[in-house]
Amino acid sequence: TQKNKATEGHLGSLKAKLAKLRRELMEVPKKGPAGEGFDVMKSGDARVALIGFPSVGKSTLLTTITKTKSEAAGYEFTTLTAVPGVIAYKGAEIQLLDLPGIIEGAAQGKGRGRQVIACARTSDMVLMMLDALNGPIQKRLLTKELEDVGIRLNQRKPNIYFKAKKTGGLKFTATCALTHIDEKLVKRVLSEYKLHNAELIIREDCKVDELIDVIEGNRIYMKCIYCYNKIDTMTIEEVDQLAREPHTVVISCHQGLNLGYLVERIWDTLGMVRVYTKRRGEPPDFSDPLVLREGGSTVENACHAIHRTCLLYTSPSPRDS
Repeated sequence: TQKNKATEGHLGSLKAKLAKLRRELMEVPKKGPAGEGFDVMKSGDARVALIGFPSVGKSTLLTTITKTKSEAAGYEFTTLTAVPGVIAYKGAEIQLLDLPGIIEGAAQGKGRGRQVIACARTSDMVLMMLDALNGPIQKRLLTKELEDVGIRLNQRKPNIYFKAKKTGGLKFTATCALTHIDEKLVKRVLSEYKLHNAELIIREDCKVDELIDVIEGNRIYMKCIYCYNKIDTMTIEEVDQLAREPHTVVISCHQGLNLGYLVERIWDTLGMVRVYTKRRGEPPDFSDPLVLREGGSTVENACHAIHRTCLLYTSPSPRDS
């Protein structure tokens, strides 16, 4: 269908149908034996999922920057299950998961792709490992596989409020000028989901794909670092061009190039901060900091990092009232 003003509504409804059918295709059937997954307990202050195609150097990177040894060989699919390692940096313990290499079509279950991506959904950040010589192609394919299962890399959640209701019709409100969608298109998209009673408040100039993401309600917005390995096989000019791309780090596991900067970028991307505590009348203890996340951490999170019993509330005494 040619894209123009007259066909925007039709294209919007088609995108909604595709998103709905894709979600139904991804759902695990309730009947039948349970599938085997990667049961790795979450530990440390944050979890980073190491994702990439086979033989791009994921296991070598894990062995190099952690104390865990992951088998690496000159053939594909050396790693067949999730191998966890721990990065010790600035008093924090960051769990790094070496996941099996995924192939094109992983979102549909090829090569245990569903288990790999399901494990990535539980992580705080994605470290996408790419071969420097085939980086742009691998980056595009991997991003598509993750987007097919609802993972949005380096994107912000749309500023849209949506709530389905039982009665009252559609209450549509836009607090800014909309150039990509209008109320007629919104009604067509909602009708594909059989939603005729809802409240929708749009606070930014969004596209129909972002509206569909909000209606689906199962999207995960995750930060990602694109890590190009094997830069020792490229010229300085090509490495410099890659390094200037956003959210990108260039390394060489074989020669140990730029690995320290990669760990520093992981720390900065996760938005981790160190909080030092002190006892009354004593100097601060700078040897054992609390590691929290920027933006959403509260006093409750700090208490939980000290000890779980700090969150046990006692009933107030009569003097407190």
